[in-house]
Amino acid sequence: MPIAGRKKHSSKLPVLLVAPALVLLALFTFAPAGYAVYLSLMKLHVTGGLLGTSSTQAFAGLSNYASTFSDPEFWHSLSRMLLIAVIGVPSTVILATTFALCMDANAARLTTVTRLAIFLPYAVPGVIASILWGFLYLPATSPIGGSVINYFGNRAIFFTVANVAVWGVVGFNTVVLYTALRALPRDIRQAAEIDGASEMQIALHVKLPQIAPAIAMISLFSVIGALQLFNEPTALKPLTNAITSTWVPLMRVYSDAFVNNNIYGGAASALTLLVMTVALTVGGGAVTTRLIGRQGK
Repeated sequence: MPIAGRKKHSSKLPVLLVAPALVLLALFTFAPAGYAVYLSLMKLHVTGGLLGTSSTQAFAGLSNYASTFSDPEFWHSLSRMLLIAVIGVPSTVILATTFALCMDANAARLTTVTRLAIFLPYAVPGVIASILWGFLYLPATSPIGGSVINYFGNRAIFFTVANVAVWGVVGFNTVVLYTALRALPRDIRQAAEIDGASEMQIALHVKLPQIAPAIAMISLFSVIGALQLFNEPTALKPLTNAITSTWVPLMRVYSDAFVNNNIYGGAASALTLLVMTVALTVGGGAVTTRLIGRQGK
């Protein structure tokens, strides 16, 4: 009997340990999301004749979603975000992979200092990093040719914003890939060295195939981060006319909900973007899982 009682008690321990996290998740993720769903289905109904002395919430059905999908600016903001993702995601993956491979090379020195230096930009809040990059871009203060290159031009602005976003996350991705490299069996590398393979050949034909799942994972993280682009263009907006208040989808959501007082339309736009993000996460997660399964075989 005591043994059975002990088993019953131990089976509840994992639930008790996870419960606080589940409560916080419900309060700060699911509850706001549920309220956003409610708001997206409502509209403001003004009464009181011409004076409009009072207003109440009324059921709007899917009209807010219809307005979102029929708004050209929503699709324009989405296309701008995707263009930045096309620039930023490959750059992030290539830089992180290159840095990780260089630090894992046999001839690498001062890897601890290098790893800290590469990771440091990730520790800087995105808004502060964007403001600092703004000083580097401004012609009056730029040490990188801002008086010659117009970093805030209508076309260059995409590379400008993508550059800020890339250096904000490349350090984290580098650490992920470097950890994956350090976890590889050493005998595979040693066998390649005995066969006369160079460091470059080992990196391309031994290490990269082995860390393909990790590369797929950081690629997925980078794409999800691109869908959440907000801090960088918002912080750079006062410095240029090329960035509008609806330049990317999250800026449009913020402008609708908290500037134009259209909180119902903002909720519909936010949930539309949420569905896209979740769909991409599920699809990318399935691809990553498949890669990991193949790697395990």
